[in-house]
Amino acid sequence: MSTDLCEGRDLDGLGEQATDAQTRLTDICGGATGSSMASVVEYYAGKNVLITGATGFMGKVLVEKLLRSCPEVKALYILVRPKAGQSMQQRVSDMMKCKLFDRVREENPDFHQKIIPISSELTQPGLAISPEDVEKLTTCINIVFHCAATIRFDEPLKHALQLNVIATQQLLSLAQQMHHLEAFIHISTAYANCNRKHIDEVIYPPPVEPKKLIDSLEWMDDGIVRDITPRLIGDRPNTYTYTKALAEYVVQQEQDKLNIGIIRPSIVGASWQEPFPGWIDNFNGPSGVFIAAGKGILRTMRANNDAVADLIPVDVVISLTLAAGWYTAVHRPKTALVYNCTTGGINPFHWGEIEHHVMSSFKRNPLEQAFRRPNANITSNYLINQYWILVSHKFPAFIYDLFLRLSGQKPQMMRIFNRLHKAISLLEYFSSQDWEWNSENMSMLMGQLTPEDRKTFNFDVRQLNWPEYIENYCIGTKKYVLNEDMSDIPAARQHLRKLRNIRYTFNTLLIVFIWRVFIARSQMARNIWYFVVSLCFKFLSYFRASSTLTI
Repeated sequence: MSTDLCEGRDLDGLGEQATDAQTRLTDICGGATGSSMASVVEYYAGKNVLITGATGFMGKVLVEKLLRSCPEVKALYILVRPKAGQSMQQRVSDMMKCKLFDRVREENPDFHQKIIPISSELTQPGLAISPEDVEKLTTCINIVFHCAATIRFDEPLKHALQLNVIATQQLLSLAQQMHHLEAFIHISTAYANCNRKHIDEVIYPPPVEPKKLIDSLEWMDDGIVRDITPRLIGDRPNTYTYTKALAEYVVQQEQDKLNIGIIRPSIVGASWQEPFPGWIDNFNGPSGVFIAAGKGILRTMRANNDAVADLIPVDVVISLTLAAGWYTAVHRPKTALVYNCTTGGINPFHWGEIEHHVMSSFKRNPLEQAFRRPNANITSNYLINQYWILVSHKFPAFIYDLFLRLSGQKPQMMRIFNRLHKAISLLEYFSSQDWEWNSENMSMLMGQLTPEDRKTFNFDVRQLNWPEYIENYCIGTKKYVLNEDMSDIPAARQHLRKLRNIRYTFNTLLIVFIWRVFIARSQMARNIWYFVVSLCFKFLSYFRASSTLTI
């Protein structure tokens, strides 16, 4: 599918779209051309960069990409929250030991010297940054990448508002004090306006004035806020998309004072190419679903097979983010530019296709100690989904927990399935429908890059081969999330064969049981059984006779 989309009219259409967008944005930005500007790599040379959320999934990839592709960058200042039992320095040290940084470590063993941690807490006034650190940041930072956010769909509204909106306001306030700031890049989400079916690269009016909401919720206790949350978020599915929409508006209000770019990625998944295919380090979003399916735990999921699964590789998002930082700093647009970083309108892939390729991948490269053989099905029908949840999830979980109790162990499978059902239910909204995202700015930005920059910062999703990507994604969950060794695949395959034999044995015993209980005790059931068997025998006899005549 992806090969077809890279040829013919699709490519021509995207080129025309890029030309139109470039013409429109030339009027906005004053007409600078790509040939007259420094390259992306040259721009970041000697720059001091501030990154929030650097210890998160996207933040780590951003840090790695900057250090590896822009080796002359001066320093990366990262806001880090000390955790209980772990200092700020220890968190950063653990992060840099991650396999993600292997390529950087080979090319520059002293790369860690460019990473400067700053103690911070997003839930505290002024982000809890010390006066000394504020002075340091305001005198040297050239570009800010704001990646920090809570991505929990079921986050209480007060906490989501604090992390996604109030913290953004405070960071913007700090940015206005920075003497040498050239660009402020905010990472949002393509689903900030998911109450719309067609989403342009504009900042829509907020569902409510952020300041009024913050002031109103300040005096309410958590119980009252929880009760009124459904009415507040309205036709949005959760507090995450609601507060991200508010954050975009907050950022937009500073566009007269700062050079601003907003990146809207869709469902961020494992890496496509960099630093190596399939890197992923968490169970969030599709990763957890893939693992549950590979383990044989997930058997059914409610989704629309024909709906577009708008996955976007994390390295694509980061390459676009760095390119947008360069463009924003060099061109200084008069208004904040929004980049819809999605795949559905350019190189679509559907949930039904994902199901097929995920199952195929895990059968070739099985996970260790699977609960059952991978065999998940997607259905859009609520009743059918509930039936399979009962038959394929709850009943096996009950039997397994009963076995654990009888053997003196603590039951756990029903609890695992309940957590899985909760996670899946939070994803149903996004897996059951389609959206259309305009991506003119993304196309325009691609046209502004030099050929060398397009290779170094590749966010051209037309080149994405989906079956290959899903294969690497599944292997990535095995290697980097579950820390399983690829050399143990033969043993994992043997375990799947064992599970297959157990299933065949169980099915045989079930048939015998049904025979003894129902058929052997009823004359009518026996007559029907004999009639079916005789038909099968006659069919086999006819088939053999036909085969003999053909020979």
